[in-house]
Amino acid sequence: MTRSCTRLLPALLALSLSGCFYPATRGRALEDRVDQLANDNARLSKDLEQARAQLATTLPRIDEKVAEVTRALDSLEKGSRRSSADVGVQLQKTVEDLAQLRGQVEEYLFKIGQLETALAAQKDETDKRLLELQGSDAVKAAEAKRKAEELPRPADKKEFLDLADGKLKDDPVLARTLYREWLKKWPKDPLAGQAHFGLGESYVAESKCREALPEYGKVMQDYPKAPSAPDAYLRASDCFRELKMADESRLALEELVTAHPKSPAAKTAKARLAELNKQKRPAPAKKK
Repeated sequence: MTRSCTRLLPALLALSLSGCFYPATRGRALEDRVDQLANDNARLSKDLEQARAQLATTLPRIDEKVAEVTRALDSLEKGSRRSSADVGVQLQKTVEDLAQLRGQVEEYLFKIGQLETALAAQKDETDKRLLELQGSDAVKAAEAKRKAEELPRPADKKEFLDLADGKLKDDPVLARTLYREWLKKWPKDPLAGQAHFGLGESYVAESKCREALPEYGKVMQDYPKAPSAPDAYLRASDCFRELKMADESRLALEELVTAHPKSPAAKTAKARLAELNKQKRPAPAKKK
C-alpha cells in the first residue's frame, strides 16, 4: 500500500460498505410474489408426484393383464377343460381391461407431460418476475450471464483479459461479468490490478460512480505498480467530483501527483489542481 493512498481509504471504504437496499414497498412486493410462486410450484409438484404414483401403480396391472391374455390364449391352443366359449369370454374381458388400463396410462402420461411443461413455464415465470422486481440491473446481469456462457474463453489469462477489455465499450455489463470471472480464476495475479480497473470502468460506463470507486481504490491500494494505477487516481477524482465530494476529488489528484509524479495522468492532475487553485483565489479588490 502506498502512503499517499491511505488518506483516501476512509472515503473509499465508506462507499464500498454502503449497500443498495430495496424500497420497503418493493421488498414487500418481492416477498409476496415469491410466496405466491412458491405455493404454485408446490401445488404443481404435488400434482406431478401424484400422477407419477398413479402411473407406477397402473403399469404392473398392465403386466398382469398381459399375462392373463397369454394364459387364455395358451388355454385355447392346448384345449382347456373349460369350454372354448368360457375361455373366449374371459379373453375378451381381459382384453377390454387391458385396453382400459392402457387408456389410463396414456391419460397419466399426458397429464405428466402437461404438469412438467407447466412447472418449466412456472420456473421461467419465477425467474422473470424476480428479475423484474429486482430492477433493470438484474435483468441486464442475467442477459450478460447468458451471453458470457455462450462466449468461448481463451485459456491464456492475458488473452482472457483482452477479451473483457474488448467488450467494455459496447457491453459493459458483459465485460464486468468477464472481469469477475477472470478475478475468480487468477485472484493473486499481477494483472488483477488491470481487471479491477476494468471493473471500475464498466461501472463508470453506466454512470455508477459509487460502485466504481472501490474498484479504483483496490488498484491504488493493492496494485500501485499496475499500469492503470495512475489512471485509477484520476478516474477516482472524476467519480468523487460526480458524487459532489469536492475535497476527496482534490485529494485524489494530489495523491496522484505524489505517487506517480512522472505519469501522463499526473500531468493532467497538475493542470486540474492549478485550475482549482485559480478558482479559490479571492478576486482582486477594485481600486477606488
